[in-house]
Amino acid sequence: MRVVMFGYQTWGHRTLQALLDSEHDVVLVVTHPKSEHAYEKIWSDSVADLAEDHGVPVLIRNRPDDDELFRRLEEAAPDIIVANNWRTWIPPRIFRLPRHGTLNVHDSLLPKYAGFSPLIWALINGESEVGVTAHMMNDELDAGAVVRQEAVRVGPTDTATDLFHKTVELIAPVTIGALDLIASGRTDFTEQDRSQATFFHKRSAEDIRIDWNWPAEDLERLVRAQSEPYPSAYTYHRGKRLEVLAAAVSENRYGGTPGRIFYREGDGVVIVAGADARTGRNHGLAIRRVRTEDGREIPATEYFTSMGGYLTGRP
Repeated sequence: MRVVMFGYQTWGHRTLQALLDSEHDVVLVVTHPKSEHAYEKIWSDSVADLAEDHGVPVLIRNRPDDDELFRRLEEAAPDIIVANNWRTWIPPRIFRLPRHGTLNVHDSLLPKYAGFSPLIWALINGESEVGVTAHMMNDELDAGAVVRQEAVRVGPTDTATDLFHKTVELIAPVTIGALDLIASGRTDFTEQDRSQATFFHKRSAEDIRIDWNWPAEDLERLVRAQSEPYPSAYTYHRGKRLEVLAAAVSENRYGGTPGRIFYREGDGVVIVAGADARTGRNHGLAIRRVRTEDGREIPATEYFTSMGGYLTGRP
């Protein structure tokens, strides 16, 4: 099939590479300009460079809503559009243009975790598996019929970085497998159960601020979700920002006020956590490694030279 690809960052790069390695013919690539957004500078393999290296024409757009782009798409005469990590709305006149429509590839197990940063949100929320879905695009965000979907398990110590590496390997088989089904004439794809749909927004600095009213189990997953190269989860100690690089749920239960720097346990320092911490039924968060405001990375047992005082959400 003749394919136009819309994509960005490493997700788009892997999709384009899979298409170039397949029997399908990539006739045009549309990608975004480089961005200074913190999350868009991560996993930033260039779709444009890969396309140009293979002699595929490239168009750079923030939004695909201009007449020149539409004319170029008509001239390319694609049988299908394939999109992965396209960051803005694609209008109906574009996604309906090819005879087979548009196949969107999304890094979640739709209908859950539509929208942005699905791996990070899924890890924070304690999901047991994550994955990649190829679905037909329609008028709703990430809502069309599922053509192919594959999942991987979330391990007890997996970080968001680990999950990225696991799921990015699914892009090629999911994408090409879906295209092969479409090319074979299949149209009986699985409609999504919209009652199960969830939508998530882009991550920001507010989303990585530690709230000590959260249970320790949730905070431990937040720390893993904000693994390098993502911005680290952070709190404040004595008015200065303190990033938490590694942590675990405490072995023992600790009572008191959320955020209290309480007790050395093994190689960590336990912080009281949970909105109902006063009951004494909660585990705490045992912080193991931190990064100070001046960039020093040190064990928590070296940073917290004495117990007492509080970690807070604001300076």
